[in-house]
Amino acid sequence: MPDQTGRVAVVTGANTGLGLETAKALAARGASVVLAVRNLEKGKQAAATITTTSSGADVAVQRLDLSSLDSVREAAAELRAGHDRIDLLINNAGVMYTPRRTTADGFELQFGTNHLGHFALTGLLLDRLLGADGSRVVTVSSVGHRIRSRIDFDDLAFQRRYSRVAAYGRSKLANLLFTYELQRRLAQADASTIAVAAHPGGSNTELVRNSPLVLRALNAAFGSLIAQSAAMGALPTLRAATDPTVIGGQYYGPDGFRELRGHPTVVPSSRRSHETDTQQRLWTVSEELTRVDYPI
Repeated sequence: MPDQTGRVAVVTGANTGLGLETAKALAARGASVVLAVRNLEKGKQAAATITTTSSGADVAVQRLDLSSLDSVREAAAELRAGHDRIDLLINNAGVMYTPRRTTADGFELQFGTNHLGHFALTGLLLDRLLGADGSRVVTVSSVGHRIRSRIDFDDLAFQRRYSRVAAYGRSKLANLLFTYELQRRLAQADASTIAVAAHPGGSNTELVRNSPLVLRALNAAFGSLIAQSAAMGALPTLRAATDPTVIGGQYYGPDGFRELRGHPTVVPSSRRSHETDTQQRLWTVSEELTRVDYPI
């Protein structure tokens, strides 16, 4: 990884799992890292862990609850007040396979947190990124974007028949649709900022805690054979964020079987993720739902 001294990185969900490993690596290479987390106490513990492993690391903690647009706006305002520029925004936080619940704003929880929360945060911080030469927005998707995933614009709230697996797949598909549309708009604006996506493959993190019982049992029995460590799972995100050869609109994931394990490389995404009409329609709907207009 190139030296990151002088760069400011905001990592959502950085108190545990992939986000913590991402923040650790960036701080170790000299970046000033902001841990944007829902639980401040856990965030402070994560910051202490990073400063213990990397002497002199520059780490701060910012409260951010992506399931509340009020919290997203408050966090963005505080980040804007504290930073004239942001070099890396890593949209990592997420929830997976939750029972049917809604966000503070009435959105289906997985779609509202994984996509709409990050859509709003990125839009509110984008001018800080546009002011930093070579800045990047890295959004973490999943192999789950291929599983039972479809953007049903007539039922974004999943009120007809809720499926936690389908809802997760939809939110992760939305992450890719957002990345590709954001990159198109950045390119049209001739911005030096780029948008990139990544996925961790199968990684041992706390995300599985909301999985159905059978999936949790399978993970407990065979997880070590299928999944890799959170540190390995963070590598696609880190490569997308720091590799000088990265091109806007690329998607990084593990190079092993079914993209479940291995080292980061460019990987393909589903046909649906490349549907331009769906990308643009989702963008318009997301602006309406979040009431966030992008400066591009």
